[in-house]
Amino acid sequence: PVADVAVTCTGYQATTGEAMAMGERTPVALLNAPASGRLAIGEAITNLAAARIGKLSDVKLSANWMAAAGHPGEEAALFDTVKAVGLELCPALGLCIPVGKDSLSMKTVWQEQGEARAVTAPLSLIISAFAKVLDVRKTLTPQLRTDCGGTDLILIDLGKGKHRLGGSALAQVYGKVGRNAPDLEEAQALRDFFDVIQNLNDAGLLLAYHDRSDGGLFATLCEMSFAGRVGVSVALDALGNDPLAAVFSEELGAVVQVRRSDSIKVQEQLKRAGLSRHSIVLGSLNDSDRVVFTHAGKEWLAAPRRAWQRAWSETSYRMQSLRDNPACAQQEYDCLLDAGDPGLGATLTFDSNKDITVPYINKGARPRVAVLREQGVNGQIEMAAAFDRAGFEAVDVHMSDIIAGRVTLKDFIGLAACGGFSYGDVLGAGGGWAKSILFNSRARDEFAAFFARGDSFGLGVCNGCQMMSNLHEIIPGSELWPRFVRNASEQFEARLVMVEVLESPSLFFQGMTGSKLPIVVAHGEGRAEFSEANGAQRVLAAGLVALRYLDNHGRPTETYPANPNGTPLGITSLTNTDGRFTILMPHPERLFRSVQFSWRPDSWGEDGPWLRLFRNARVAVG
Repeated sequence: PVADVAVTCTGYQATTGEAMAMGERTPVALLNAPASGRLAIGEAITNLAAARIGKLSDVKLSANWMAAAGHPGEEAALFDTVKAVGLELCPALGLCIPVGKDSLSMKTVWQEQGEARAVTAPLSLIISAFAKVLDVRKTLTPQLRTDCGGTDLILIDLGKGKHRLGGSALAQVYGKVGRNAPDLEEAQALRDFFDVIQNLNDAGLLLAYHDRSDGGLFATLCEMSFAGRVGVSVALDALGNDPLAAVFSEELGAVVQVRRSDSIKVQEQLKRAGLSRHSIVLGSLNDSDRVVFTHAGKEWLAAPRRAWQRAWSETSYRMQSLRDNPACAQQEYDCLLDAGDPGLGATLTFDSNKDITVPYINKGARPRVAVLREQGVNGQIEMAAAFDRAGFEAVDVHMSDIIAGRVTLKDFIGLAACGGFSYGDVLGAGGGWAKSILFNSRARDEFAAFFARGDSFGLGVCNGCQMMSNLHEIIPGSELWPRFVRNASEQFEARLVMVEVLESPSLFFQGMTGSKLPIVVAHGEGRAEFSEANGAQRVLAAGLVALRYLDNHGRPTETYPANPNGTPLGITSLTNTDGRFTILMPHPERLFRSVQFSWRPDSWGEDGPWLRLFRNARVAVG
């Protein structure tokens, strides 16, 4: 992940939201403690600027101070930094810090083999920044766009050409600290930067954005290249005579991508903001899939994108190999060798903007669906929102209501078993939830009667999928269903992955066959385990598989991470023989609006394509 900011919606029908970002520059405190505090504030703001926020004064900060109280010089450094941040910079920016915490015992002492040992952490300020978002649809990301014609990459340098290397990642690589630390000398420049980014974003003039202050220009441009899967060509001549300092200095700033036809207009706005002197057009995209830095007319630093991306990912890969299943770690690392990987895509065989439920909703009827949950389940609100949008009346039903007889499933046309961690999954994925039904006579009778009715339907998602798979003995036509066990990666997987809708009798997927599109997964036990060695082949041949994982080339896969759990033949959704009951590990209820996708095609409207699944259910009940 390379995003600068996290953004959430304020509601399931809203386009407003909240943004959160962080800033910290602890290594700089070894050289200049107040500068490290100012940079932490600055980095949080340049990260937060990627979201569409009204004005800088809307931002609120939380400060987490850490220091080794009593260690020589550290209390003075803490005092000076608090003063620089609380009494000088934040008032100048019009910001306040209403909340925070401190940890002032950042030194540990012990005895080892008769010798006194000690470790002292440097002064550290971790800033968390929050703000309300005017329009979550206008959140900028580092993904370089390749579908907008000719574009320019512009560096907005808040370090104003100083390129100081103290406390940088480059210095750390050589075991050094450096002499001159980056800093934020002019609060007004940061205010002007924030305002102009917001104005340019609102006008639709920015295609991509990435903060520069963590890793420097080299890391910034590489990460933008990785996200867009495209090469970049950058000329460093305008940044001075020291290209090493220019690309590795971690001064404040950002890189933006703009259409070449808009470049002059953007530069004019930067000029009006007083930022034109240090706003430099660095270069553009290239067709060679290489990241190339030139200086004085020669290639100064260049390599294929995938080579840089492998280097960037190697530390994570080494850690993952020790922590996770090493075979999965290797598969993910080797995926970077595929220069032709197109990334996520979407091919729909239906019109996601067409509301097929209109004739039924116009009748005024809202069939009741029981949104079912158990202790530990947490996905009921988004599930209810999806069914509500499709024309159902969603009713919150807890298992204790059924067991106690307060609620009967006779009153509902459908049920949806939601995601979460029922009973902490201590009895296996969804196992405890299923046993609370199978081993309770009232609950078992309620569910068995519901499944046998003939006019009912059911959807099990994630933990609900695991639970329903354990109820196959009372669900007609589900004899071939598997149970779900620990992911092959041995870790909880939360990703946006590609799936294909297969032909099946599932009422939920009618009219969607052949579609290939992204969906969210979030589970630790999603690998289908069949009771027979050829179980996966049998259920696929029987036409009961509704979804399967694809790689980015559109091929069914068992390779990690495109297949996030190692399930055989990529199977991740099954239906019973008459199509009334469907289980799936991914989360369509989290993506029924287009804005809920972390990546989506521009052509999608308000409704996400996964809303069709819930609309199909509404059509099915008439």
